[in-house]
Amino acid sequence: MGITVGEHSAGHLRRILRLFLERWGLAELTDPAELALTELVANVVRHVPGRHCTTLILKQPEGLRVEVTDGSPHPVRPVRDPDPLAEGGRGLLLVEAVTDRWGVWDQPDGKVVWFECDAKTGAAT
Repeated sequence: MGITVGEHSAGHLRRILRLFLERWGLAELTDPAELALTELVANVVRHVPGRHCTTLILKQPEGLRVEVTDGSPHPVRPVRDPDPLAEGGRGLLLVEAVTDRWGVWDQPDGKVVWFECDAKTGAAT
């Protein structure tokens, strides 16, 4: 099921993510996972016509995987040297900095942007 996201959607999705992480014994991943999810949702709000996306939160043996799928054909890539005065351009750099892995794959009708955070305590096993 897809949702249309707005300014406050990231907060709601962070609460859902936090509940999953607590239930799975992965609370140590809350801060980086919430930040990365917020950035991916913000990109949908800013760049996807209609603001429609699907968010998938998965427990994995290593920890956590989150996928945000949207219907926009526009490519996603981090801005390596963002303008210091610009309001945007740093979101994917933050995702890269706080997660263990992230990436994007194109689909015929859009793209999936994903990230993974590994459990540090081995609690995900």
